[in-house]
Amino acid sequence: MKKTLILTAILFCTSFIANSQTGAKSVYVELGGPGLASFNFDTRFSNRQDGIGGRIGFGGFSIDGEGAVFVPIGLNYLIGKDQKNYFELGAGVTPIFESNSSGNFSSTFGHVLFGYRLQPKEGGFTFRAFVSPVFGERFFIPYYGGVSFGYKF
Repeated sequence: MKKTLILTAILFCTSFIANSQTGAKSVYVELGGPGLASFNFDTRFSNRQDGIGGRIGFGGFSIDGEGAVFVPIGLNYLIGKDQKNYFELGAGVTPIFESNSSGNFSSTFGHVLFGYRLQPKEGGFTFRAFVSPVFGERFFIPYYGGVSFGYKF
C-alpha cells in the first residue's frame, strides 16, 4: 500500500511537471533540506515567475556499502514583487529507499519549507536558503534547513 501511494505521488508530480511548458523552470543542487544532498527540478504550474509550482529531486548517501536514496517531492508557492527575490512556502513528502546488510527498507517523511529564493526573471544563477522542519511517524525536527544553488532557464 505504501509503495503504491509513493508511486502515485511521483506520477502525479511528474505529470504536472510535464504539462508545465511555459512557467519558470530551474535545476539546482540542494544541501540539507528534504533531499539531504540532492539534484532537483523545479517548475511553475502557470506562465508566471511566481505562484504555485512543484519540485522533484533525487539524492542520498552511501557509507561502506550501506546507503539511502531520497526522492523529495513537493509543492511550493513563490511570493514576490520585483521578479527576482521571492519568499517561498512549500510542503511535501520524501520517500526513502535504504539498502543495508539486513536487506532493503523504505520509508517516508514529510516536510514544510519557509525560505528565500533568488530567481532572476530572465534566467541565470539561482540561490535558495530555507528552514525546512521535517517530521515522521516517530520524530519531528523543527530547526532543519538547507541551501541550494542552480540555474533557471
